[in-house]
Amino acid sequence: MSTPATARSVALNGLEGSPVEIEVAVGAGLPRTVLVGLPDTSLYEARDRCRAAVASCGLRWPDALVTINLTPATLPKAGSHYDLGIVAAVLAAADLVPRERLAGTVFMGELGLDGRVRPVRGILPGLLAAHRQNLTRCIVPAAQAGEARLVAGMAVQGVSRLQDLVELLHGRPVPDPLPEPASGSDPVPASADLSDIVGQIDGKWALEVAAAGRHHLFLHGPPGVGKTMLAERLPGLLPDLSVTEALDVAAVASLAGHDLADQLPTRPPYADPHHTASVASLVGGGARFVRPGAISLAHRGVLFLDEAAEFSPRALEALRRPLELRKVTISRSSGAVEFPSDFQLVLAANPCPCGLAGTPGANCTCPPHTVRRYRDRISGPILDRIDIQQNLAPMSRASLRLAARTPAEGSDRVAQRVAAARERSGARLQGTGWTTNGEVPGPYLRKSLPLPDGFDLLETALGRGLLTLRGVDKCLRLAWTIADLQGRSPRADDVRAAVGMRRGDSEGVKVA
Repeated sequence: MSTPATARSVALNGLEGSPVEIEVAVGAGLPRTVLVGLPDTSLYEARDRCRAAVASCGLRWPDALVTINLTPATLPKAGSHYDLGIVAAVLAAADLVPRERLAGTVFMGELGLDGRVRPVRGILPGLLAAHRQNLTRCIVPAAQAGEARLVAGMAVQGVSRLQDLVELLHGRPVPDPLPEPASGSDPVPASADLSDIVGQIDGKWALEVAAAGRHHLFLHGPPGVGKTMLAERLPGLLPDLSVTEALDVAAVASLAGHDLADQLPTRPPYADPHHTASVASLVGGGARFVRPGAISLAHRGVLFLDEAAEFSPRALEALRRPLELRKVTISRSSGAVEFPSDFQLVLAANPCPCGLAGTPGANCTCPPHTVRRYRDRISGPILDRIDIQQNLAPMSRASLRLAARTPAEGSDRVAQRVAAARERSGARLQGTGWTTNGEVPGPYLRKSLPLPDGFDLLETALGRGLLTLRGVDKCLRLAWTIADLQGRSPRADDVRAAVGMRRGDSEGVKVA
């Protein structure tokens, strides 16, 4: 038996990557290929893919017993991104390429039967994990070389065909492939601006407070009042992502198979799954290769559930723990996978199936028990985790005329106030690990920050059962955010406004 050759790749378990050594030995015995090391079906089929790809390039697969071992052997391995590493190790074991060229290099890519190198999921989190193991060189599909270059300190080489890999391993230069032509058929969507919404002053103020403190928001009211329009404009009020946040967002998108091109995202993500979405599509799922769901794709951004009462109760209840922990753990028999889910939740719902219950002058056709059952589809524990509950009412003729004569404020000006408020909260919370008021836990609010003058109002509401202890903490967070937007410390009227926003009361929502 010849001396084994070794290549390196990465096994992904969620966003966590573990280094994998691909050992190949060519020895005496009947010509066959054996793959060991807990591979899944797609990885086990790599034997046939790689052999056909090698033959299509005019090279010869060893006519002997080829043993491919993936170590550590106790770690389950899934996916097709091991193909490049397997072929590199086989060619090195057969003395068709120099073995020393494999040292310190991470291989990720899938092979076609004709030798083409195809894109794979998880390039970015895989290379981030490899870089933490002091591996500084990688060979990836040419279409994903830009994504790989997002990892600082990683020398990247993209290959489009197996022949390019052979040339690289012989130390010969390979020209960079031409970029794919950009499609110009899809028009660039116009950015949604807050000035597009006529009226709804209270709704806009609630949106501004939610953006400044990263508070969860529930918009409810009859159809056509602007619930969806308000929610769609929330991302435009949020500050740009930091480099660390952008890497987190890009890693989740890479694992989901999204194209990252060659630059990190700068804006917070926005996810709006349809109300028919399953639990797995929301929180993530899969058999061997667990994929992130909508709550992880909205990490560091906004998750909008329109027509929230139409979602299945199981899907909504699955949000309870992620809302508290800011992460989601998916357990399988082979182990547990953890994804980040630090999102800002926005719910929108009608008051009843026809949408007209409680609307002045409207004729609701729903029986009382139907209205109650519809509202109960969003459970109390979920609503208790929502910071702001804002009722939106239809505009009257007088308010419509007034709004038509008054110029509406655009998203840019509101975003400036949001950024200033976040600077104040960030300075106050410096060194704590939190940056916005919506993240601050209750004990820190009550013990490490000065209590506002109106705290007795919260104690009274708690004693009367109008607020839970979680509700008291959320009102304190809201009071601090309202004060940050005003550029001062929280006062009694800020607490009163926070209670109104928390309970969905119309009075006292706007603070002058």
